[in-house]
Amino acid sequence: MTGTTKTAPQSARATVAPPRGRLPGVLDLLGAARHGLAEAMVAPRPAERYAQAHVAALRTAAAVLAARARPVSPRGPRSAWALLAQVAPELGEWAGFFAAGAGKRAAAEAGLNAVTAREADDLLRDAETFLALVETTLGVPHQTSLPLGRRAG
Repeated sequence: MTGTTKTAPQSARATVAPPRGRLPGVLDLLGAARHGLAEAMVAPRPAERYAQAHVAALRTAAAVLAARARPVSPRGPRSAWALLAQVAPELGEWAGFFAAGAGKRAAAEAGLNAVTAREADDLLRDAETFLALVETTLGVPHQTSLPLGRRAG
């Protein structure tokens, strides 16, 4: 990360397995996140890498919400990142970190030259770390199915 951007939080360790009835949906979301990270890793443009990595982190957050969600009042937080911080306080710093990058992701998705290759690669690594942490937190075995080798760009 560059000196002017927020740095990824340190790992939090608290294992709480999702209820058994929710596990298939949680695993599907984690699989989609893992797949998104694999796609981001080979994306040729930094903006694509950044956007895909951010969306993968959002899917990872959705897995936590699927595992732990409880009804929220209509006046409660509405963004996935705000909900994540509420439902899983131990991941609150991560939620703030990724929420801070949402505008940059939107600009990248719009085709603007909003991110550097370094920023994209840093976010990709941070999203990989976040996925591994969430898998551990939810008691799901971590899968390292991301392709190895040099990233595009």
